[in-house]
Amino acid sequence: MSHGGTSPTELPPIATLLTPEERLRVDAAGEGCYRTLHRESVDDVIRDLKSQQVQAVLVSVSCASKCTARVASLVREFPRIPAVALLSEFELRTPHAVLALGQCGIKRLVDVRQAAGWRELRGTLMADTGDATQRTVLGQLAIDLAGVPSDCWQFFETIFTCSPRLGNVRLLARHLDVTASTLMSRFFRAGVPTPKRYLAMARLVRAARLFENSGFSIANVANHLDYSSPQSFGRHVRTLLHITAGEFRERYDCASMFTQFRSGLITPHLDGLHVLRPLTAPAGWAAGRAKRRRRDGQSGA
Repeated sequence: MSHGGTSPTELPPIATLLTPEERLRVDAAGEGCYRTLHRESVDDVIRDLKSQQVQAVLVSVSCASKCTARVASLVREFPRIPAVALLSEFELRTPHAVLALGQCGIKRLVDVRQAAGWRELRGTLMADTGDATQRTVLGQLAIDLAGVPSDCWQFFETIFTCSPRLGNVRLLARHLDVTASTLMSRFFRAGVPTPKRYLAMARLVRAARLFENSGFSIANVANHLDYSSPQSFGRHVRTLLHITAGEFRERYDCASMFTQFRSGLITPHLDGLHVLRPLTAPAGWAAGRAKRRRRDGQSGA
């Protein structure tokens, strides 16, 4: 049973290439923390990376030593997905295998021959399931938006951390427990860009992050971000940036796309963002509306 009532399907997925014995022990070590996708080959793992939002890759020294060329290809094509080597037994060829994995680009090795190693593995994988780029983005936004109302910050935090399925304002508003029309009108009254534009540009920041993995095709990125098709993603890019999806991939990484987000949507609108209350009505607003209704009713009578 998972901790805190979390469904196993909601846990961060970890793709693995392990021996049968290692699979059982890795599953036991990560119960309630992550879910494993055990695969038989590196090609199977790569297919998982392309089709699912895998958070990290765990490879056994025993297994990976037999296919170092493919492991090197995986690490090279998906540099933003952390790869960890697992050492559970020591044989004559183990030192050579560990060295070979290091040459493949795997920089983290966890030795689980002692009990403490399993705790280290769990901590390593849980640290890797956190998106470092996401933390960087939110850290910079926290500086930019220092002093804004708490629900304004909640809006910006949500558009960078929410499920990709929340791809339009109607779904986002439902997630934030406010009607879409109310959300849009509050942005309008504050004199800042629409919530639709903020959400759309935030999705492109996330897309640019995914494209830093050369192994992802445009179709893979469209699928990860829950666009209906690669063509839909392409239209989205063209509408916002007036370039093709291929040009977007070549021109932007996450840092440069986030810089554009800040320069276009944050820095010029700081005054409006400091008064924006997207999820709550301003103090006295309800009383003022009631007063206006009474006045309008009396004048009509």
